[in-house]
Amino acid sequence: MNNLIRAVLLSCALSAPIVAFAQTADHALTRADVRADLVRVEQAGYRPIGNDPNYPDDIQAAEAKVAAQQAQSAAARPSVAAKRTDAQSLASLDEHQLYDHH
Repeated sequence: MNNLIRAVLLSCALSAPIVAFAQTADHALTRADVRADLVRVEQAGYRPIGNDPNYPDDIQAAEAKVAAQQAQSAAARPSVAAKRTDAQSLASLDEHQLYDHH
């Protein structure tokens, strides 16, 4: 019985860091993020009301509009890679060797 208690305590102690690690996130969602997202979908045509019979469809349509607008604005901005010349991109290959991570 004593060995069983020790085994349970040991397994709990070893599994606690795993559970704590699984709960961490790179970017926690803040209230400001949620409010900004709500403003974007409202500007795209979504109107939040209490008893909306078209609930999943209208929010999904608004989110699709927002995603299309964001993709369009991202495509309109030139990327850093597009600004580089061929000589600059070849020089960057020398900076980052293939086997640097070994």
